[in-house]
Amino acid sequence: MTDSDENTNYRIAVPSEFKAVFSHFYFAENKTDLPVTKTLLPNFQTILVFSFGANVSLKSQRNTTLKTEKCLVVGPIKQAFDYTLEPNSEILVANFKEDAFYRFFGTALLTHSLPIHPDALIAENCFSALWEELLVIPDTRDRVNYILDFCKPYLKEQNTITALLADFKDDSLNPIKAIASRTNQTERNIQLNQKKFFGYTVKEISRYERFLKAVEQIQKTTQTDAKTDWLTIVEDCGYYDQSQLIHDFKHYMNLSPTKFLKFQEDICGSKDF
Repeated sequence: MTDSDENTNYRIAVPSEFKAVFSHFYFAENKTDLPVTKTLLPNFQTILVFSFGANVSLKSQRNTTLKTEKCLVVGPIKQAFDYTLEPNSEILVANFKEDAFYRFFGTALLTHSLPIHPDALIAENCFSALWEELLVIPDTRDRVNYILDFCKPYLKEQNTITALLADFKDDSLNPIKAIASRTNQTERNIQLNQKKFFGYTVKEISRYERFLKAVEQIQKTTQTDAKTDWLTIVEDCGYYDQSQLIHDFKHYMNLSPTKFLKFQEDICGSKDF
């Protein structure tokens, strides 16, 4: 999205004590006279969206459209979706890292699950009350600080397995096998913990990271006005052939790589949202 006085968006960093919980917060507002529609790339994060002012709508690849009222939870985001900011609308989005959503709610959303109201995950209607309190706070960063203070009592400690999964950085090893060996547990048990606490499997995230690498390489070529070398992208990103690359783009975005090039000005990556 393009920054302007009428159509503003920006990321908000979190304090160091919350670095393992949220990657960042995101704010956007539309003060123009026309709706603004963007596409959010999949990022495998679960997000908590607070909506203020006019309605904001989300549209999935399956053409399911949902209008936000106060707040909702979406994720893990495994496929792109469109979101539309109506005139005089604004959103504040908390982006959960890895197993952090489970640490708050004690469950991970299922693949392709529909957006739900967070109060459905907690016995109290605390998020509706939180939205009312945020509504009267004018400054966005003050709202973020208020949310962070609100979250503290609900956050549970990471267990040993999820901490190992979240911190695993050795690309030369299979994390499931390595952690199973280290903890003297079965690979199946580690796989179940990965799915339970993160909401996705190691295989799913590995495929996504390969796709994301391809997206980043394509974006680099557009920044230099160089012609996109598809064969180099296929080779560098670990695809078998160009058809597999196309298949991934259609899976995650319902677009071919060439159409992604054409429409990428309207696409927000995980670093933007």
